[in-house]
Amino acid sequence: MADLQSNARSRAAAGAPTAGVIHIRTRLAADFTVISNALAQRRGSAVTVGVAAYISSLPDGSSVSITALCEHFSEGEILISRALRELEAAGYLERRRERLPSGQIRTRTFFYDVPWGDGTDPDGPPEPPRPRKPPAVETITPASTTPPDQPNEPGPAELSDADPQAVAVLASLRRVDPRLVLSEREAVRLAPAVGEWLAAGVAPAQITALLTARLPDRFLTRPAGILAFRLRERPLPAPPPRPLTERADRPAVLPFQTCDGCERAFRAPDPGRCRDCRDHAGHGALRAAG
Repeated sequence: MADLQSNARSRAAAGAPTAGVIHIRTRLAADFTVISNALAQRRGSAVTVGVAAYISSLPDGSSVSITALCEHFSEGEILISRALRELEAAGYLERRRERLPSGQIRTRTFFYDVPWGDGTDPDGPPEPPRPRKPPAVETITPASTTPPDQPNEPGPAELSDADPQAVAVLASLRRVDPRLVLSEREAVRLAPAVGEWLAAGVAPAQITALLTARLPDRFLTRPAGILAFRLRERPLPAPPPRPLTERADRPAVLPFQTCDGCERAFRAPDPGRCRDCRDHAGHGALRAAG
């Protein structure tokens, strides 16, 4: 018996596209990260999306500084820094400056799955959940609150009492090295140490040369921290020697006088007779009296 033949067209797979990408889905049970389509399909730089996906996959507490990201990606600091700024402007990334109980300032980074600008609070980003405080870990004070009695941060009174010459020396350091940009509070905090150098007789040009000599190629901290270390650890340079005319131990030079008796020149504070004429006149008076 002959086989049955059908002249009907074969049906294509239901729902399969005729062009473009076709996904082969695999259900993942571990080692995966959920990213919103708004972030994954964000128009613009692919570096920005890649940095965002990488940060989303990291556990809490991982370093996401520019140096750490450059060690992972092949892009340089310029592209990585630009990607972080784009994420920060879009609301996915937030960097906050927080003060430790010791007075030091550190930057903490918060990453949002959904931009905080799209949330219910139009005035600002929502507060991230506070981590649980271990028994031996110190409490971190948020940057929005002002801790009482901070000795390292100058107050309004200290801003007006700072040595203007010392502040001017610190502000002029960026002319030598553009990286040495200091805020007003940082300059006022470093002004007392610079004032000690000025009081010791060190010229402002010498202070500038000592603070800007042999700086590292890359700063791992704020410029104020490097300057504070140099002002604290480097010994106070000896002041230059004073000119001979300004030394107090040198006797004054007496002017020349003309003797009234023999008209010979001699040094004396006032006009009169020289020593020989005074001695001769004294001997003559003794002989007359004898």
